[in-house]
Amino acid sequence: MSWIVIIILAALLAGFVQGVTGFGSGIVMMIFLPHLLPINQSAGVSTLTMLVATIMLAWRYRKFLKWRQLVVPFLIYIVMAISSLYLSSVLASGYLKLLLGLLLVILSIYYSIMNWKSITIKAIPTLIMVIFALISGFFNGMFGIGGPLMALYFLTISDSKENYLANLQTFFLLDTFVMTSLRFSTGILKADNLKFVIIGIIGAIMGTLLANRLVTHLNIRLMKIFIYLFIGLSGIYYLFTAI
Repeated sequence: MSWIVIIILAALLAGFVQGVTGFGSGIVMMIFLPHLLPINQSAGVSTLTMLVATIMLAWRYRKFLKWRQLVVPFLIYIVMAISSLYLSSVLASGYLKLLLGLLLVILSIYYSIMNWKSITIKAIPTLIMVIFALISGFFNGMFGIGGPLMALYFLTISDSKENYLANLQTFFLLDTFVMTSLRFSTGILKADNLKFVIIGIIGAIMGTLLANRLVTHLNIRLMKIFIYLFIGLSGIYYLFTAI
């Protein structure tokens, strides 16, 4: 029964973070899930856990979707994600934990600096978009964490909040269908893993509803600092356990 508590708490926190910051559910889920499952299965469970929330957002903002902004980065991203997915099945778990720890620490430092300096980026050249898509696809295939750089990309090129959400959530939805199908077909995910997903969806919905109720009463800037610190400490933990 302890796994149920871990999944509920992890998904609740993931849903809350997603509701407060607009991204990060995969990062949060991957802090907890590797304690219960192999890392490549953890990535699949993490992605599926947020499926309901992603569908709801994609449907809500569907009128603001601009496919031309989506197609090229998605194709680059998904080719790399598929390649790294197969790589994740042959790498030793110690190397995967090392990579995951490094990724979490780098993301923690990156977002802390962006938040502290209130940095905004107004344009992203095509070459940088390609690099963003390749990096995001690689870490999505490995760990189910492909959102941060793509969120920054779509935030920069979108002309409204609604356009940003439509592009990003549709991107994640397409990614979920492709990668989940591959994870099941290659045997990474199994029917037995669905119990984690079902419990996780309950927690994610609870976290999202909680965020919706509390977001207007929170010091969002301070909350983000604590979230990024937590992500960084979790990354350090994985680095030490991988050594």
